[in-house]
Amino acid sequence: HVSYPVCKIAQCQFPDGIKWAPSPFKLSSLVSLQDHAYPADELMPLTCRGRVRGQEPSRGDVDDALGKFSLTLIDTLDTLVVLNKTKEFEEAVKKVIKDVNLDNDIVVSVFETNIRVLGGLLGGHSVAIMLKDKGEYMQWYNGELLHMAKELGYKLLPAFNTTSGLPYPRVNLKFGVRHPEARTGTETDTCTACAGTLILEFAALSRFTGTSVFEEYARKALDFIWEKRQRSSNLVGVTINIHTGDWVRKGECCAESSKAGKWICRYGICQLCLVSVTALHQASLPGLQQCACAGGRDWRLHAFTTDFRVHWAQHPLRPEFAESTYFLYKATGDPYYLEVGKTLIENLNKYARVPCGFAAMKDVRTGSHEDRMDSFFLAEMFKYLYLLFADKEDMIFDIEDYIFTTEAHLLPLWLSTTNQTISKKNTTTEYTELDDSNFDWTCPNTQILFPNDPMFAQSIREPLKNVVDKSCPRSISRAEESLGSGPKPPLRARDFMASNPEHLEILKKMGVSLIHLKDGRVQLVQHAVQAASSLDAEDGLRFMQEMIELSSQQQKEQQLPPRAVQIVSHPFFGRVVLTAGPAQFGMDLSKHKSGTRGFVATIKPYNGCSEITNPEAVKEKIALMQRGQCMFAEKARNIQKAGAIGGIVIDDNEGSSSDTAPLFQMAGDGKNTDDITIPMLFLFNKEGNIILDAIREYEAVEVLLSDKAKDRDLEMENMDHKLSENDSHKQNSEEASSASQDVGAADSDSISTSSDQDSSIPGPGEAGAPEPACTQRDEQPQEQQSETESDSKVNWDNKVQPMESILADWNEDIEAFEMMEKDEL
Repeated sequence: HVSYPVCKIAQCQFPDGIKWAPSPFKLSSLVSLQDHAYPADELMPLTCRGRVRGQEPSRGDVDDALGKFSLTLIDTLDTLVVLNKTKEFEEAVKKVIKDVNLDNDIVVSVFETNIRVLGGLLGGHSVAIMLKDKGEYMQWYNGELLHMAKELGYKLLPAFNTTSGLPYPRVNLKFGVRHPEARTGTETDTCTACAGTLILEFAALSRFTGTSVFEEYARKALDFIWEKRQRSSNLVGVTINIHTGDWVRKGECCAESSKAGKWICRYGICQLCLVSVTALHQASLPGLQQCACAGGRDWRLHAFTTDFRVHWAQHPLRPEFAESTYFLYKATGDPYYLEVGKTLIENLNKYARVPCGFAAMKDVRTGSHEDRMDSFFLAEMFKYLYLLFADKEDMIFDIEDYIFTTEAHLLPLWLSTTNQTISKKNTTTEYTELDDSNFDWTCPNTQILFPNDPMFAQSIREPLKNVVDKSCPRSISRAEESLGSGPKPPLRARDFMASNPEHLEILKKMGVSLIHLKDGRVQLVQHAVQAASSLDAEDGLRFMQEMIELSSQQQKEQQLPPRAVQIVSHPFFGRVVLTAGPAQFGMDLSKHKSGTRGFVATIKPYNGCSEITNPEAVKEKIALMQRGQCMFAEKARNIQKAGAIGGIVIDDNEGSSSDTAPLFQMAGDGKNTDDITIPMLFLFNKEGNIILDAIREYEAVEVLLSDKAKDRDLEMENMDHKLSENDSHKQNSEEASSASQDVGAADSDSISTSSDQDSSIPGPGEAGAPEPACTQRDEQPQEQQSETESDSKVNWDNKVQPMESILADWNEDIEAFEMMEKDEL
């Protein structure tokens, strides 16, 4: 049983002399995993049930963390002890020992299973033996979690069966790799962090158990990566071939050259600081830098790209920002970081907390949610935010005696000097000792890299810039040929028709494959090695680039921004926000900032394709209806005639979800639709069922249809509830007060096509503009091609201290930011 204890957070002294105790996560209102999700790997906080792999629509690589081993339960064990919930911890350990099965026929990520499950078992074992030594709790414990960790370690070892020693990215818990029943072992590439950061947990497992094989395999992989570094800079790439050791992606690199890296290496816990581009994006690097250079305010609260656009609006409640805030506060003692933590806690409670947990944000611009609560939210986010405000006397043990793993699990520092199973270095790798004084001020020190010579880097590049052209014969490019009298490009993206056999044959020659998707769209994928020649491969690359630009342009021209359906009645109070597709007719919600608010009612007939037979139930309500059997505009006219103030069309495709399908946009019927004046929105089946389930449980359900979710004053919840009880004779519950603050600017989403009788906008997947494919290995979604079109500032809470006052001591940066705006970067 994993309970949700109310965090006790100490008061904090701020520079103005005002003491503030941050509002704790109001966890007493949450339903436990035991009631809704156990023994599933994760809790789905919107539908209040467990996520079981194979029973929900696949989310791609994200699901590789799920292994039917009660992931969240294991990942949260040592968090309970940090929060001083020792009784709950003891119960949770017993449940893990009794119920968790590690011998499942399922393919999992080696990296995620290592940091979450193996790390969770080792962290749980670490605090279990600590509690046992104290003499009050866990007296029955006899290393059961460590035995399970050892079993899991042996199940991960087959992944290291490669020529290089770098592990396969995935392994079957029951059958290992490279066997037909394993369904894995064919991969060629892995990320650097995935192969290089296993040393922490594997070395701890070896030193806890005295079995050296785990540390030996992990160290071999780490040494191999270090051996493949760029020698002059000590930099490593992002993605590496596990068989040849060739770098597949070299763009983002980091080095062992920080003092923190040397400290970790010296004490035998780790050897190389491997930070992927994903981690850099998620702001975990400040935590590393504070070890190396005592932190500071160089890493700001907000990050932005040079074009000042939102390219990834999703926020899966990742903990790296909270982690960095904690480490920077520990390093500097600067109370500014307490203000950052305060704001973070308030915003999590305000925007992410839903009746059954904390829901990831699907789009921070509209405030819509995903039915997702990853295990790291409880394992890391809770832990770091509690520790940020906790005093030493709030802890039942000394946190300084432990090191945090990637997943914030606790390993005792004494492991670094006890039972060292590796007695000699890898003889294939030579290590260069660096002088610690070189890194006293920055990491790394630029004076060391470029000694008193600002042109040092250029002096290295200049002699080498043409070395490839001079050494290798270079063919004339197609672009160069087209400037003369040579062959012209065989096919332009604007001319392509997916139904034209001649065009398909040209694509094949260029190494471009066309894939038909279930929802009617098509994807294009280019494999240069499959092209008929190098010139054809170059044509294919140019064609793909043109197609991406064309698709982006069409999306911006055709699409309307996504809309939001926000459930505002008890017990949701505006916390559940569903992503909705817009309509090209009816009220434009972007021009009516207050939106349309009302109670929902199901119409009869449910398809809305004829005169409504229950107008008394629909009048002054927002009508719910099912997609299909007639045009969307016809449904809108019928419910408007019955007196409805708005309409929500729910997809009839069972299991469809905005998590896995492009946003659907409702088009008119080819006639003049000026007579339709009410707002109409579209919800996929899963999101629509959330509202239908709420009706079945609470009867009166009130929603807000808007262009983006509105802020909610959560302190008014109790008042709303009391008013609702006092006025229970009314059909409606009393309206809850709203801050009525726009969350942010909405952006375009993707368009899906449909063969339903309902009309829809033909998207880039139609014959005229296939949607380009993009292979992603990280768990981030593909970048949206459309641009954000709002210049309005985001103001999350009109009661919070203004940003200008928070950033008062950052004048230089503000001036630089204003200068960049003037330059229109």
